[in-house]
Amino acid sequence: MSVLTHDAALEWIARWDRQQEGYLPDREERFTVLIDALEALDRPDPLVIDLGCGPGSLSARIVERLPEARVVSVDADPLLLGLGRAAYPGLTFVPADLRTPGWSDLLGLDRPADAAVSTTALHWISGPDLLRVYTELAGALRPGGLLLNGDHLDSDDVTPELARLERAVHEREAERVFGAERPEDWRAWWDAVSADPALAELDRERTTAGADHHGSESHLLSEHVEALRAAGFGEVGTLWQRGNNRLLCAVRG
Repeated sequence: MSVLTHDAALEWIARWDRQQEGYLPDREERFTVLIDALEALDRPDPLVIDLGCGPGSLSARIVERLPEARVVSVDADPLLLGLGRAAYPGLTFVPADLRTPGWSDLLGLDRPADAAVSTTALHWISGPDLLRVYTELAGALRPGGLLLNGDHLDSDDVTPELARLERAVHEREAERVFGAERPEDWRAWWDAVSADPALAELDRERTTAGADHHGSESHLLSEHVEALRAAGFGEVGTLWQRGNNRLLCAVRG
């Protein structure tokens, strides 16, 4: 039986990062700004929840910049979690579906978290579930704790012409960076994963997460802002933006 090695997992995650950059040419800049905000919490050892962590790309960058940080990384997909565990044995990965109430009880937190982070993940949660996720998250954060959510969030319902321009700015940046040679896409990456014998056992465990995720259930900025305010977050705003690629920040009241 093939065994997933540390080096093989790192190679798959590097390939994952590359295909994600095909959709997000500013991905590393967004990571940098997000971690800058964590650093501005002014404690060297923040407790951070990574929501929809995938294979741990963001979690790993956080502990590289903030070695004393404790990051609890949550995802529903066993294959992505398996890659993360093999690549980053020092990180804590928790299998949980954020849409299932009680997910925060599985995290093993010994105190309220200082921040929750997410990148390109929460858009797959629909409106009613989104409010439940944010409400449960508010209960896991300390007063003044942050949610930092990097994602494509559109404003068509409020400012449709600006929304069109934001998407155009994003697409032109991708054209400058990649031209006609875009990295492999989401589907191609998952097809390649499914063909690797070392990942067969993890791939068989996959249910409705990972490769079966299609489209966006909550792509509007207003959906997230309204749900966050209803969940008990006070200040909500954009810390960084390029086109419709935003880093949304919410402060728990």
